[in-house]
Amino acid sequence: MPSLILVRHGQSQWNLENRFTGWWDVDLTEKGVAEATAAGELLAKTGLLPTCAFTSLQTRAIKTLHLALEACGRLWIPETKDWRLNERHYGGLTGLDKAETAAKHGDEQVKVWRRSFDVPPPVLEAGSKYDLSADPRYAGLEVPATESLKLTIERVLPYWEAAILPELAKGETVIVSAHGNSLRALVKHLSDISDEDITGLEIPTGEPIVYEFDDKLLAGERHYLKDR
Repeated sequence: MPSLILVRHGQSQWNLENRFTGWWDVDLTEKGVAEATAAGELLAKTGLLPTCAFTSLQTRAIKTLHLALEACGRLWIPETKDWRLNERHYGGLTGLDKAETAAKHGDEQVKVWRRSFDVPPPVLEAGSKYDLSADPRYAGLEVPATESLKLTIERVLPYWEAAILPELAKGETVIVSAHGNSLRALVKHLSDISDEDITGLEIPTGEPIVYEFDDKLLAGERHYLKDR
């Protein structure tokens, strides 16, 4: 039966610094590198070896994928990168310290921006420091100025249906290395989690989550690979 492995990238530098990251390209910390390698070692130990891979266009997810695949001897498998697996765009919050933002705007307002299902943060002003409209990886794309979780889901799920699910239908073992919110979108769909409950779901860095599918491509219960 086909299997799906979801891995949130290892700790990034802005995870460590407690800053809103979103689409900004931030590298892994040493801890993040270790988390990604450990994920791959766990894949090897359990014998759950990916046969094809998907990731975002962001360095932290790409490096996590490559480190994990190297650790389980699978760097050679086919790999697809797509912006639709990118993290949620945090708009005008990008780059800001989370604690300082809460002190300025209040805990409740920041909680709404971070955890509400359909309320996006303030937009990122065009031409500002974190504007990615001229980034060559997004050439031809209208880069969002902000996104709610709802908007993130609206780009992730069509990609799931069009690109990832067909590989599972072939019987492949698929690994997706992505981000807290793009993976939250997939987990919400696969585990049928409500709009209200999904906002409270935490996806830890570097911990593979596994879904196994039956012959009708219905997903079973999700579990962490470490608990297998």
